[in-house]
Amino acid sequence: MLQRVYGKIITTTEIAAEFGEKLPDWVEVVVVKDKLRQQLLNMQIDKGESSAIALALETSENTLIIDDYKARKVAEQLSLNFTGTIGVIIKAKHLGLIESIKPYINKIKETNFRISTDLETKALIEANEH
Repeated sequence: MLQRVYGKIITTTEIAAEFGEKLPDWVEVVVVKDKLRQQLLNMQIDKGESSAIALALETSENTLIIDDYKARKVAEQLSLNFTGTIGVIIKAKHLGLIESIKPYINKIKETNFRISTDLETKALIEANEH
């Protein structure tokens, strides 16, 4: 779904390592250039999130996909354009790539991903499914 929604996906070496498996060919893995910025971010948030935010600050015209609450707050303070997993699913619906977000939300709820009832309701309303 990511490729169909965004086309090109860029991630960091830290996130690729956390993923633990070979990433698809359509995912480009890059090294963050500003290691000092990344280390400063590491003091507030986890390594993967700090590398993603550092990379977003080095590039332009991008959407950071991030779900961690603390990392989202940092991204907001830095005026970065970001969304989360639920936002990606809603965008896929708006683009006509999927018919309904409900099956995807139900699948997500079967994992360790936490989604509040309030967020689920807002997502369904935004996707015109409530």
